[in-house]
Amino acid sequence: MTFSAILMILTGIAFTFLPHEIMQVFSIDSGGHLPLLLQMLGALYFSFGMLNWMAKGNIIGGIYSRPIAIGNAAHFFIGCMALLKYASQVNEIAIWAAGVVYLILAILFGKVLFTHPGKQAAY
Repeated sequence: MTFSAILMILTGIAFTFLPHEIMQVFSIDSGGHLPLLLQMLGALYFSFGMLNWMAKGNIIGGIYSRPIAIGNAAHFFIGCMALLKYASQVNEIAIWAAGVVYLILAILFGKVLFTHPGKQAAY
């Protein structure tokens, strides 16, 4: 929870306050409505990150804080699929790295979503 919260908060701050610079790094024309869309995306990332930060002390998994687990699992799974598909087309290391981070977080939140936090594995 802490890692995903910090990742999303920092991404949200960057998208909110540096949309033109981010677009310049990726060689994207900063005209039109795209900077506004990046700022709105930044607001979403920051807000989701704050939600995770505030919930990091709660028990997550099973029926406990299920909406937070579902939201995170869905976000990271869908984001992972989009990033890895795009990375396979453009073959940029930054996109691959983001896709791998999203894959790891999707797996971890999927595990949290589908396991009970109090049950131990029987050997």
